[in-house]
Amino acid sequence: MRTRMLFLSALSGAALLAAALPATAVADGESPVGAAELLAKVRNCSRISQGKYRTDQSAAATVPVCGTDEAVFWEADMDIDCDGQVTTVCNTRTDPSFQPRTAFQGSDGKYLDSSEVPYVVVPGPGPLWNYTTSGIKGGGVAAVIHDGKVRYAVVGDTGPTGIIGEGSYALARSLGIDPDPKTGGTASGVTYILFRNSRAAPIESPAAAVSAGEALARKFAGGV
Repeated sequence: MRTRMLFLSALSGAALLAAALPATAVADGESPVGAAELLAKVRNCSRISQGKYRTDQSAAATVPVCGTDEAVFWEADMDIDCDGQVTTVCNTRTDPSFQPRTAFQGSDGKYLDSSEVPYVVVPGPGPLWNYTTSGIKGGGVAAVIHDGKVRYAVVGDTGPTGIIGEGSYALARSLGIDPDPKTGGTASGVTYILFRNSRAAPIESPAAAVSAGEALARKFAGGV
Protein backbone atom coordinates (compact mmCIF):
# COMPACT_ATOMS: atom_id res chain seq x y z
CA MET A 1 0.00 0.00 0.00
CA ARG A 2 1.54 3.26 -1.10
CA THR A 3 1.66 6.23 1.29
CA ARG A 4 2.46 8.49 -1.62
CA MET A 5 4.31 11.75 -1.10
CA LEU A 6 4.33 11.44 2.75
CA PHE A 7 4.67 8.13 2.20
CA LEU A 8 2.82 -14.43 -8.23
CA SER A 9 2.46 -17.27 -7.10
CA ALA A 10 4.01 -18.95 -10.14
CA LEU A 11 1.88 -18.36 -13.19
CA SER A 12 0.30 -21.24 -15.04
CA GLY A 13 1.24 -21.86 -18.64
CA ALA A 14 -1.94 -20.11 -19.72
CA ALA A 15 -1.12 -17.06 -17.64
CA LEU A 16 2.39 -16.90 -19.04
CA LEU A 17 0.96 -17.01 -22.54
CA ALA A 18 -1.48 -14.22 -21.70
CA ALA A 19 1.35 -12.10 -20.39
CA ALA A 20 3.19 -12.51 -23.68
CA LEU A 21 0.16 -11.62 -25.80
CA PRO A 22 -1.72 -8.33 -25.98
CA ALA A 23 -4.06 -8.08 -23.01
CA THR A 24 -7.01 -7.73 -25.38
CA ALA A 25 -6.55 -11.23 -26.87
CA VAL A 26 -9.87 -13.10 -26.85
CA ALA A 27 -10.02 -16.87 -26.49
CA ASP A 28 -13.58 -17.28 -27.80
CA GLY A 29 -12.77 -15.80 -31.21
CA GLU A 30 -14.89 -12.68 -30.80
CA SER A 31 -13.41 -9.30 -31.61
CA PRO A 32 -11.93 -7.49 -28.60
CA VAL A 33 -13.96 -4.65 -27.16
CA GLY A 34 -12.39 -1.41 -28.37
CA ALA A 35 -11.40 1.65 -26.41
CA ALA A 36 -13.93 3.83 -28.24
CA GLU A 37 -16.78 1.49 -27.32
CA LEU A 38 -15.93 1.61 -23.65
CA LEU A 39 -15.22 5.32 -23.56
CA ALA A 40 -18.62 6.00 -25.11
CA LYS A 41 -20.22 4.31 -22.10
CA VAL A 42 -18.41 6.52 -19.58
CA ARG A 43 -18.78 9.83 -21.38
CA ASN A 44 -21.31 11.08 -18.84
CA CYS A 45 -20.63 11.08 -15.12
CA SER A 46 -23.19 10.34 -12.46
CA ARG A 47 -21.02 11.11 -9.46
CA ILE A 48 -21.03 8.64 -6.58
CA SER A 49 -18.16 10.13 -4.57
CA GLN A 50 -18.99 12.79 -1.99
CA GLY A 51 -16.42 15.11 -3.51
CA LYS A 52 -13.45 15.04 -5.87
CA TYR A 53 -10.02 13.46 -5.57
CA ARG A 54 -6.55 14.85 -6.07
CA THR A 55 -4.20 13.08 -8.45
CA ASP A 56 -1.21 14.04 -6.27
CA GLN A 57 -0.79 15.55 -2.83
CA SER A 58 -0.20 19.05 -4.19
CA ALA A 59 -2.79 18.93 -7.00
CA ALA A 60 -6.24 20.46 -6.96
CA ALA A 61 -9.15 18.11 -6.31
CA THR A 62 -10.65 17.61 -9.77
CA VAL A 63 -11.47 13.88 -10.18
CA PRO A 64 -14.92 12.52 -9.32
CA VAL A 65 -15.73 8.83 -9.04
CA CYS A 66 -18.68 8.12 -11.31
CA GLY A 67 -21.04 5.16 -11.44
CA THR A 68 -23.50 3.12 -13.44
CA ASP A 69 -25.38 -0.01 -12.40
CA GLU A 70 -22.52 -2.15 -13.75
CA ALA A 71 -19.37 -0.22 -13.01
CA VAL A 72 -17.62 2.68 -11.34
CA PHE A 73 -15.12 4.78 -13.25
CA TRP A 74 -12.86 7.80 -13.26
CA GLU A 75 -10.30 9.52 -15.48
CA ALA A 76 -7.01 10.50 -13.94
CA ASP A 77 -3.25 10.18 -14.18
CA MET A 78 -1.29 7.02 -13.50
CA ASP A 79 1.35 6.90 -10.82
CA ILE A 80 3.32 3.66 -10.52
CA ASP A 81 2.64 1.25 -7.67
CA CYS A 82 5.68 -1.02 -7.25
CA ASP A 83 4.65 -2.54 -3.92
CA GLY A 84 4.34 -6.17 -2.84
CA GLN A 85 6.91 -8.84 -3.59
CA VAL A 86 10.51 -7.75 -3.91
CA THR A 87 11.77 -8.04 -7.49
CA THR A 88 14.64 -6.61 -9.52
CA VAL A 89 12.45 -3.72 -10.64
CA CYS A 90 10.42 -3.19 -7.47
CA ASN A 91 12.37 -2.81 -4.26
CA THR A 92 13.60 -0.15 -1.86
CA ARG A 93 16.42 0.86 -4.21
CA THR A 94 14.24 1.39 -7.27
CA ASP A 95 11.28 2.86 -5.38
CA PRO A 96 11.77 5.14 -2.35
CA SER A 97 8.08 4.59 -1.45
CA PHE A 98 8.30 0.79 -1.72
CA GLN A 99 6.04 -1.18 0.63
CA PRO A 100 6.57 -4.97 1.00
CA ARG A 101 2.86 -5.70 0.95
CA THR A 102 -0.27 -5.00 -1.07
CA ALA A 103 -3.76 -4.63 0.36
CA PHE A 104 -4.80 -7.90 -1.22
CA GLN A 105 -3.05 -11.24 -1.53
CA GLY A 106 -2.80 -13.97 -4.15
CA SER A 107 -4.30 -17.44 -3.94
CA ASP A 108 -1.09 -18.62 -2.27
CA GLY A 109 -1.38 -16.06 0.50
CA LYS A 110 1.54 -14.01 -0.79
CA TYR A 111 1.36 -10.33 -1.55
CA LEU A 112 1.07 -9.47 -5.22
CA ASP A 113 4.02 -9.07 -7.58
CA SER A 114 3.48 -5.64 -9.07
CA SER A 115 6.02 -6.33 -11.82
CA GLU A 116 3.91 -9.24 -13.13
CA VAL A 117 0.32 -8.62 -12.03
CA PRO A 118 -1.59 -5.82 -13.79
CA TYR A 119 -3.58 -4.19 -11.04
CA VAL A 120 -5.22 -0.89 -10.17
CA VAL A 121 -5.04 0.94 -6.88
CA VAL A 122 -8.24 2.25 -5.32
CA PRO A 123 -8.36 5.00 -2.69
CA GLY A 124 -8.74 3.62 0.81
CA PRO A 125 -12.19 4.05 2.35
CA GLY A 126 -12.66 7.63 3.44
CA PRO A 127 -15.05 10.57 3.51
CA LEU A 128 -15.08 10.92 -0.28
CA TRP A 129 -15.92 7.32 -1.15
CA ASN A 130 -15.79 3.80 0.24
CA TYR A 131 -15.12 1.38 -2.59
CA THR A 132 -16.56 -1.55 -0.64
CA THR A 133 -20.04 -0.01 -0.70
CA SER A 134 -19.94 0.07 -4.52
CA GLY A 135 -19.36 -3.65 -5.02
CA ILE A 136 -15.62 -3.23 -5.53
CA LYS A 137 -13.28 -5.69 -3.80
CA GLY A 138 -9.83 -7.17 -3.98
CA GLY A 139 -9.51 -9.19 -7.20
CA GLY A 140 -12.33 -7.23 -8.81
CA VAL A 141 -11.92 -6.76 -12.55
CA ALA A 142 -11.06 -3.49 -14.24
CA ALA A 143 -10.68 -2.24 -17.80
CA VAL A 144 -8.02 0.46 -18.08
CA ILE A 145 -7.77 2.64 -21.18
CA HIS A 146 -4.92 4.84 -22.34
CA ASP A 147 -3.95 6.11 -25.78
CA GLY A 148 -6.41 3.81 -27.56
CA LYS A 149 -5.30 0.68 -25.66
CA VAL A 150 -7.57 -1.41 -23.45
CA ARG A 151 -5.93 -3.59 -20.82
CA TYR A 152 -7.55 -5.72 -18.14
CA ALA A 153 -6.45 -5.72 -14.55
CA VAL A 154 -7.57 -6.55 -11.03
CA VAL A 155 -8.06 -4.44 -7.95
CA GLY A 156 -4.80 -5.16 -6.17
CA ASP A 157 -3.96 -2.42 -3.70
CA THR A 158 -5.31 0.60 -1.87
CA GLY A 159 -3.86 4.08 -1.52
CA PRO A 160 -4.44 7.38 0.29
CA THR A 161 -8.04 8.28 0.98
CA GLY A 162 -7.89 11.57 -0.93
CA ILE A 163 -5.75 10.63 -3.94
CA ILE A 164 -6.64 8.66 -7.06
CA GLY A 165 -4.87 7.46 -10.22
CA GLU A 166 -2.39 4.62 -9.74
CA GLY A 167 -1.57 1.27 -11.34
CA SER A 168 1.00 -1.47 -10.96
CA TYR A 169 4.33 -1.62 -12.77
CA ALA A 170 2.93 -4.43 -14.96
CA LEU A 171 -0.22 -2.50 -15.86
CA ALA A 172 1.70 0.61 -16.85
CA ARG A 173 4.11 -1.43 -18.96
CA SER A 174 1.24 -3.14 -20.81
CA LEU A 175 -0.29 0.26 -21.61
CA GLY A 176 2.96 1.67 -22.97
CA ILE A 177 3.37 3.97 -19.96
CA ASP A 178 6.84 4.32 -18.47
CA PRO A 179 6.67 1.95 -15.44
CA ASP A 180 9.66 3.35 -13.58
CA PRO A 181 8.40 3.97 -10.00
CA LYS A 182 10.63 7.03 -9.59
CA THR A 183 10.23 8.82 -12.91
CA GLY A 184 7.48 7.00 -14.81
CA GLY A 185 3.73 7.23 -15.03
CA THR A 186 1.65 9.69 -17.01
CA ALA A 187 0.07 12.95 -15.96
CA SER A 188 -3.38 12.42 -17.48
CA GLY A 189 -5.53 10.52 -19.95
CA VAL A 190 -6.09 7.21 -18.15
CA THR A 191 -9.64 5.89 -17.76
CA TYR A 192 -10.29 3.30 -15.06
CA ILE A 193 -13.49 1.23 -15.30
CA LEU A 194 -14.07 -1.13 -12.37
CA PHE A 195 -16.83 -3.70 -12.74
CA ARG A 196 -19.09 -4.06 -9.73
CA ASN A 197 -19.29 -7.43 -7.93
CA SER A 198 -16.70 -9.00 -10.23
CA ARG A 199 -13.68 -11.15 -9.45
CA ALA A 200 -10.83 -12.73 -11.38
CA ALA A 201 -9.61 -16.00 -9.93
CA PRO A 202 -6.90 -16.44 -9.12
CA ILE A 203 -6.26 -12.76 -8.51
CA GLU A 204 -2.60 -13.06 -9.57
CA SER A 205 -3.36 -14.52 -13.02
CA PRO A 206 -3.30 -12.01 -15.91
CA ALA A 207 -5.12 -14.62 -18.01
CA ALA A 208 -8.01 -14.68 -15.54
CA ALA A 209 -8.29 -10.89 -15.65
CA VAL A 210 -8.35 -10.90 -19.45
CA SER A 211 -10.96 -13.65 -19.65
CA ALA A 212 -13.29 -12.07 -17.11
CA GLY A 213 -12.58 -8.56 -18.34
CA GLU A 214 -13.46 -9.21 -21.96
CA ALA A 215 -16.78 -10.77 -20.99
CA LEU A 216 -17.64 -7.92 -18.62
CA ALA A 217 -16.53 -5.25 -21.06
CA ARG A 218 -18.56 -6.76 -23.88
CA LYS A 219 -21.65 -6.74 -21.70
CA PHE A 220 -20.95 -3.21 -20.47
CA ALA A 221 -20.47 -1.93 -24.02
CA GLY A 222 -23.84 -3.38 -25.02
CA GLY A 223 -22.81 -6.65 -26.65
CA VAL A 224 -24.14 -10.14 -26.03
